[in-house]
Amino acid sequence: MEPAGDIFHAIAEPNRRRLLDLLADGELAAQDLADRFEISFAAVSQHLKILHQAGLVDRRAEGRKRIYTLTPQRLREVADWTAHYRRWQGRLKRLRSFLDESARADRRKTVEPKPAK
Repeated sequence: MEPAGDIFHAIAEPNRRRLLDLLADGELAAQDLADRFEISFAAVSQHLKILHQAGLVDRRAEGRKRIYTLTPQRLREVADWTAHYRRWQGRLKRLRSFLDESARADRRKTVEPKPAK
């Protein structure tokens, strides 16, 4: 079992990411969210609980309804973590370009005729 509040566990599940996408457009009641899924209300409720424990959504009572709002500040942790790997992306592209150019130069050397003696 993943610890409560683990943001990476929270965003790992596709239904939870979809809930975050829906809440990005504005707050919604739990039932309104559940109506957009083909899973049970209880399953959606459990996903919302995990998102809440991770600090990705806030909830408030409005009569008998639970209203959920996106609180994306914690996603900064994910952005910071992935930034390290994005820096490598540029380095890897430059390495690939260098290796491609080296391979082309090697092919030109083997294709060019040798000077006659």
